[in-house]
Amino acid sequence: MVAGVPPVLSYCVVNTNGRELLLACLSAIRRTHPAGVEHEILVLDNASEDGSAEAVRALGGGIRLIALDRRAGKAENDSTLLREAEGRYCLLLNEDSELRPGAAQALAAALDADRRAGAAGAQLLDSDGTPVPCAWRFPGVGTALAGALFLHRRLTVQSRGPSTRRVDWAQSSALMVRRDAAAEVGYLDPAFFVYYDECDFCKRLADAGRSTLYVPAAEAVHRDQLSTDLAHGLPRIVEFHRNRDRYMRKHHGRAAAAAVRLLTAWSYAVRALAATVIPSHPARIYGAHARQALLPNRGDGLREKAESR
Repeated sequence: MVAGVPPVLSYCVVNTNGRELLLACLSAIRRTHPAGVEHEILVLDNASEDGSAEAVRALGGGIRLIALDRRAGKAENDSTLLREAEGRYCLLLNEDSELRPGAAQALAAALDADRRAGAAGAQLLDSDGTPVPCAWRFPGVGTALAGALFLHRRLTVQSRGPSTRRVDWAQSSALMVRRDAAAEVGYLDPAFFVYYDECDFCKRLADAGRSTLYVPAAEAVHRDQLSTDLAHGLPRIVEFHRNRDRYMRKHHGRAAAAAVRLLTAWSYAVRALAATVIPSHPARIYGAHARQALLPNRGDGLREKAESR
């Protein structure tokens, strides 16, 4: 960043014990950043224990490091970065996201072209480079019914097609946000420790007349580290369904939330039953999802795990 010149773009990276992934993320930022665009890089280290903060300090290069001494949730951390950032646009990234060439430029161009858009999401790719769903319709009874009828990909997924389009919400693993729009709606809600935080954020943007865009020309590899080991994955499952239910109660009320719990539990229970006869399908994981969907507030999630440190 040139002294005295405000940045156009702020890269905002949240990291939790992902030192090597974080270094790859920062390398990708530097490798793909569009020439001539003033920018800054902010890293929030979420009380990591693997030397991540020290590794960022060793890099130098003007990276602004916010090193927490207590672990916080994704929504709270993204909000902290958005408040600290100075750019007109803020590109929210997880430490396990790597931008591909042209991604930041395409996202910024999409926001430039649609002045009422509050956010723009990249097309996410898995570690093999295969596109994965990353934008969806807002959750509701209708989308839960589509899931129960196994029509989720056809009726709910919106990240498809070759052109930039308006969608309901996009995943925040690589989400560019118009900073003044984020401030207008009060940033992300810290009640969502992780999962459904960006969904709630995009819903509040939409309620304020701000759309969210899906930009397929912008690509980012998302090296999602979800575990198929139930002992390690259960806190994530708890957090996922807890926050889906929190979103439903916040935006649609208790009756709709109850209907979604039942429909979602049914869809996972059917998958669990099918997985008992289909090789390589994790029946125990589907079963845990079914139980948690029905009773979303049972058990300890990632929030409790962080608070017990």
